[in-house]
Amino acid sequence: MLEILYQDEHIVAVNKPAGMLVHRSWLDRHETQFVMQTLRDQIGRLVYPIHRLDRPTSGVLLFALSSETANLLCQQFETKQVEKSYLAVVRGYLTGSERIDYPLKIQLDKIADKFAQEDKAPQPAVTDYEGLKTVEKPYATPRYATSRYALVRLVPHTGRKHQLRRHMKHIFHPILGDTQYGDLHQNRTLTEHTEVSRLMLHAEKLSFIHPIKRQRTEITAGLDEQWKKLMALFEW
Repeated sequence: MLEILYQDEHIVAVNKPAGMLVHRSWLDRHETQFVMQTLRDQIGRLVYPIHRLDRPTSGVLLFALSSETANLLCQQFETKQVEKSYLAVVRGYLTGSERIDYPLKIQLDKIADKFAQEDKAPQPAVTDYEGLKTVEKPYATPRYATSRYALVRLVPHTGRKHQLRRHMKHIFHPILGDTQYGDLHQNRTLTEHTEVSRLMLHAEKLSFIHPIKRQRTEITAGLDEQWKKLMALFEW
C-alpha cells in the first residue's frame, strides 16, 4: 500500500518509496512493482503521471485523475509555476545558502536513446541549496579518520536528468548513497556504521496551483525509516 498524501476528485499525491519505479519500463523488464500500477489498483482509478522521481529517490509524487487535469498540471511544470524542495545528506560540511548555476550535458541512455543526437550543447541547470545541519562521526575511510556530513535543502529551478545529484557532485559534496555520482568509499563507510544504504535524497515538498480549484496547494512527504534512523544517529 502506498501512502496517499493528498487526494480529491481531480488529483492524487503519494509518498513514493525509495527503490520503486514510477511506471513500467522495458529497460527494467524484471521489475514487478511500479507506483503507477500500484496506485491505480489501490484507488480503483486510472492515474496520469505528472512528473517523475528517480528510482532511488523518495517523496512527493503527483498524479492526475484525468487527461485534461494532467495537461493543465504539465503546463505548470513547463512554465515553472511549480515549486519543489528536497532534503539530502551530502559528504562534507556544506553551510550557508548558495545557487549552483551549472549547465548539464544531456545524458543519453545507451538503449533508449541510441538514435538521439549526441552533440547537443549543455542545457541550463540551476539549483539553490541551504545548509541545515552538520555532523562529524568517527567513521574512518581510506583517506580520513573521521567522516563529515551535512543535511541540506535543495530547490531545483530547472528539471534536468539527475540534476540534483550531478550538481552536488559538481561542488564536491555528493549525496550519500549515490552509486552513480557519489563517493563509493563514503557510501560503503556509511552503510557499515549505520546500515543505511539508500540514496539520501527525498522530495519533501511540492507546491502548485490546483488545476481546478485555482488555489495554491502544498503537499509534504514524511521521511522513511532509514532517513529517521540516520537523523537520530546524527542527532539532527
